[in-house]
Amino acid sequence: MSVDFILPDLGEGIHEAEIIAVKVKVGETVKEDQPILEVETDKAVVEIPSPYAGIVSKVHVEAGQQVTVGSVMISYDVAGSGSSAGSASKQAETAAPVKAAAAAKEAAPMQAHAQGGNGKGTATAVRVERDRSRPVPAAPAVRRLARELGVDLYVVGGSGNGGRVLKEDVMAFAAGTLESRIQSGSSTVDHPAARSGGIEINTSSGPAVPLRSGMAAEAVEYPDFAKYGPVERQPLKSIRRKIAINMTQAWTHIPHVTHFDEADVTMLSALIPKYEAEFAKKAGNPKVRPTLTVFALKAIASALKAYPQFNSSLDENTGEIVVKHYYNLGVAVATERGLIVPVIRDVDKKSFFEVAVELAEIAEKTRTGKIELERLAGGTFTLTNIGSIGGTSMSPMINFPEAAILGMARAAQKPIVKDGQIAIGTILPLALSFDHRLADGAEAAYFVRHVIDRLEDPVRFLLY
Repeated sequence: MSVDFILPDLGEGIHEAEIIAVKVKVGETVKEDQPILEVETDKAVVEIPSPYAGIVSKVHVEAGQQVTVGSVMISYDVAGSGSSAGSASKQAETAAPVKAAAAAKEAAPMQAHAQGGNGKGTATAVRVERDRSRPVPAAPAVRRLARELGVDLYVVGGSGNGGRVLKEDVMAFAAGTLESRIQSGSSTVDHPAARSGGIEINTSSGPAVPLRSGMAAEAVEYPDFAKYGPVERQPLKSIRRKIAINMTQAWTHIPHVTHFDEADVTMLSALIPKYEAEFAKKAGNPKVRPTLTVFALKAIASALKAYPQFNSSLDENTGEIVVKHYYNLGVAVATERGLIVPVIRDVDKKSFFEVAVELAEIAEKTRTGKIELERLAGGTFTLTNIGSIGGTSMSPMINFPEAAILGMARAAQKPIVKDGQIAIGTILPLALSFDHRLADGAEAAYFVRHVIDRLEDPVRFLLY
C-alpha cells in the first residue's frame, strides 16, 4: 500500500518551512519515528520523524526548497513492512488533520492550488462581497494583520469554519493582489497591500511579500545597484525573514524610548568565580555557571513584580493594557541563522541554580537549532546581552508585543569614586528600551535602579 507523508501543522502559526536536509533516499527502509527530514521554520530548525514504517518510494522535496503545511514530502510503500495496528492508527492521526484542512481549503472560497511537478505550492484568493453592516468573523490578530497589509476583510474569502477568515487567507489575498498587479505590467503598485516601508521579502514559493511600516507610504524606488558593480540578490526567508517582520512590526507599533544607566558589579564579579566549579559539578555540565546573565534575570523578575507596567502589553484592538502575572523571560541568543529568543518560564519561582541550568540548556539548543518551538513563545520581557562580544552601550529593540527589553553591554574595569576616593570598579552598562505608552521615564529609571541595587549587592539580594 502506498501512502504519502505531508508536512503537518508545526504549531505557533507556522505555515511554511525550508528543507535543510533530506535524511532518507528512494528504496531505503525506514522505521517509525526515524528522522527523515530537517526543516527550518521562521523560529527554529525542526527534525521531523517518520510517522510510518516502510520503504521510501519517492522523495518529493530537496534541500533548499520552501514548502507549506499540507505539501507532500515523501511517499512510502508500507506493504509487507510489518507495521502494527497501532502504527497504522498513528499514521492516520498524523495525516488526517492536515488532509482535513486541505479538503476544507479546497472547498472554501479561498482556493488552495497545490503541488506542481516540483512539489511547490501557491495560493490564490477569490474575492467575495460581504454584508458591511455585519462584522467579519475573524480573530483580533487576523484583523491586525489585515490592517498592516491594507487588506479589506469584507472582500476576503474565509477558509475557516463557517467562513471564518484566517491569517493564511489574508496573506494569500495580499500576495494574490500584488501578483496580479505585477503580472498586469503596472509600473507602480498602488494597492495598499503592496506598499512597503522599504523592505520586500522574496520567497521561492510565491511573489514578494512587502513589510509594511504601518503607514500608507508609496512604494520605494531603489537605484540600479548593478550599475555600479557586481551584486547578488538573496531571498529573505526563514529566521531572517521573521526577524525582519518582527522588527518592522515593533518599530511601527511601539514608540520606543531608551533609558541608560550603569551598575557597579565589582562585588558580584568577585563572587561568581567562587561558585563556578560548584555549579558545574552539581549540574554535571561545565557550561552551567552563575553568570551575570543569571543574576540579571533574577533581578529583572524582582523588578517586574514591583513595576508590572513593564510586564504588560497594549492590546490595540481593544484599547486595553494586558498585565501578565507570570514572569517568562526571553534571552536573546545569537546564532548563525540570526537572533533567536528562547524563553525561561517562571523565573521568579526558580532558584539561581535552576535558572543557570536552564539558561545553559536553551542557549546550547538554540545555537544548534534544536530548541523546542514551545520554548520560543510566551515571553513577557526580554534580556539581551552583548557583553561577551563587546560594546559600551546599545539601544535594543523591543520584542513585540512586549513592553520592554533590557540590554547589557560589556562589563569592564573603570576608575570610580567610592567614599571620596578613586578606586577601580567593574562597571556594567545597562539600557532599558520601553513602550512609552505604558510607562514614563521616571518609572523606567526606578525599574533599572531596582535591577542595579540587586546586582550591586548580591548578598542582600539573596536575603530578600
